[in-house]
Amino acid sequence: MKRSRLIVGLVVAAMLALGWSLLDGWVGAGPLAQSHSVIVPDGASLNTVSIRLQNMGAIYSARAFRFHARLFGAGGKVKAGEFMLPAQASESTILKIITGDEAIRRFVTIPEGLPAVMVAERLNAQAYLAGPAVAPAEGSVLPETYAFQRGDSRQALLAHMQAAMSKALDDEWAKRAEGLPVKTKEEALVLASIVEKETGKASERPMVAGLYENRLKKGIMLQADPTIIYPITKGKPLGRRIRQSEILAVNGYNTYSMAGLPRGPITNPGRAAINAVLHPAQTDALYMVADGTGGHAFATTLEEHNRNVERWFAIRRARGEL
Repeated sequence: MKRSRLIVGLVVAAMLALGWSLLDGWVGAGPLAQSHSVIVPDGASLNTVSIRLQNMGAIYSARAFRFHARLFGAGGKVKAGEFMLPAQASESTILKIITGDEAIRRFVTIPEGLPAVMVAERLNAQAYLAGPAVAPAEGSVLPETYAFQRGDSRQALLAHMQAAMSKALDDEWAKRAEGLPVKTKEEALVLASIVEKETGKASERPMVAGLYENRLKKGIMLQADPTIIYPITKGKPLGRRIRQSEILAVNGYNTYSMAGLPRGPITNPGRAAINAVLHPAQTDALYMVADGTGGHAFATTLEEHNRNVERWFAIRRARGEL
C-alpha cells in the first residue's frame, strides 16, 4: 500500500514537473539577448516562421514552439509583415506578436509642392520598399504621410498615393464655390499646382488663387514664374535667376508667353491649395510681388503694383541682393 502511494506520488510529481516545464517553456523568458525585428513573408506558415525564429535565436526550439502553441491553444494565423520582438520575449509573447496587428509600420512623407520626378526619387530612396518607382503623371499624387511595411512595392504605394489624390480632388470639387473660371477638375488641379508653387504661406493661398482667377476671367496672362521653370527642370529648383530668354520662351507651360492655364500641373498640390482654388478669396487683386516677409504684397492697379515692386527692390538692395 505504501509502495502504491509512493508510485502515485512520484507520478503526480513527475506530471507536475512536466507541466511546469511545459508552462515555463511557454511563458518563461526566451533566449533573445536584445530586441530584434523578424520578417514574416506573405503566406508563411507557423512551421516556416518557427524555423526562422530558431535561426535568429528568438526561441530555443522550433519544434517545441509549435508544440507549445498547439498545446496551449494559442490561435491565430501568422501575419505577414515586420515585427519587433522584445528582448527575452517568451514563446507566448512572440506568437501573440506575429499573429496580431503589431507589424512595424514605416512612413514616407510627400511634402506639398513636391514634383513627380522628386516623388519617384523619394520612394526609390526608401530602402525597405521593393521594385523601382517610375515618375508618375505630374499632379497625380496627394502630398501626405503614408504608412508602409517592409517589402511593399514602390509602385503599389505610388498607386495608393494617386488614388488618394483622385479621391481628394473628387471630394473638393463636389464642394466647390459657384462662378469659378476653372470648369473641370483637371483645370482646378493645374491652377492649384501654380498656387502651391507661388506661395509657401498657407494663409495666402486663397488670395493667390483669387488673383489668378481674376486674371483668367479677364483673359490676362497669369505670368507665374514657376511655369517658366517647370519645362526646364520638371519642377526641381532652378538654382539661379530666370533668364530673359526663358521668360520669352514659347511652350505649353510658360504663362508669360501665353494666356490661360498651362497644359498640365507643374507640381503635386496639397489639399489646401486645391481648396483655395475652389474657394478663392473674394478680391479685385490682379498683381502681386514679394514683400520681404515670405509673403506677397497684392495690388488691384498697375500703379499700386509698381510701388510695391519698388519697395521690394529697395528691400533686396538693402540685403545686398542687387
